[in-house]
Amino acid sequence: MTKRVLAAIGLGTGCLLFAADSPKQRVQVDHTERLDFPPNGALRLTNSVGVLTVEAWDRSDMEITTIKSTKNEIDPSDREKAAHELDKVHVAAERHGDEVVITTKYPHRRFLPPYPGDKSISFYPVARDVNFDLEYHIKVPANARIIVNHSRGEVNIDGVVGDIQATLLQGEILLHLPEDQRYSTNAKSTFGHVDSDFSGLQKRRGWVLGHRIVGEDSAATHKLNLKVKFGDIVILKIRVPKPPEPLTAASK
Repeated sequence: MTKRVLAAIGLGTGCLLFAADSPKQRVQVDHTERLDFPPNGALRLTNSVGVLTVEAWDRSDMEITTIKSTKNEIDPSDREKAAHELDKVHVAAERHGDEVVITTKYPHRRFLPPYPGDKSISFYPVARDVNFDLEYHIKVPANARIIVNHSRGEVNIDGVVGDIQATLLQGEILLHLPEDQRYSTNAKSTFGHVDSDFSGLQKRRGWVLGHRIVGEDSAATHKLNLKVKFGDIVILKIRVPKPPEPLTAASK
């Protein structure tokens, strides 16, 4: 009997040592789904946070992949608790008329009073600080309209030719747009810089921090309306290499 008890104790101790020796890892939860996208419709994101990437593809539907993960590496004994905390981060997509609306809900770590002097910004940049990382990888038809209300992080839009409206509290907006398209642009950073490959009239506030680009194009078929409170806006052209000129026969 004593040998059995000692053996059980030894086995239990070995399991604890094995768990202690296991490396720390970040807990990660991935989810992918496909949805019908309304013809000439819009993608709207509300309360998104983290890294958002929207990419054009040659299909008529859309694909949404979300990656939730802990900010830090977690001990094996705490991973179940960490996974439970990630379950509190909800990302849901629903069809509303000609829009697909993606809504993100998550616990806020703390709240602060409204930002002084600007009623459009409800909280300081730290107000929506979160204890998780979240990535969105979304593929939509190229002619989709994009409407984004992002709290903090990155907004990356690649290859979309529809109207784009993006508001960001803190971080960076980066657009890669086809060079053969024409846009009317209103891009503004209150505390940051705006840089665009497309022509536009640049304006700067009385202090060195704020920057704005306004470009009205009567022939433009698309509109860019971009606003960042703290951070930068970058608009780049997707340059398509010109085909090589035909070879001419060498003179004899």
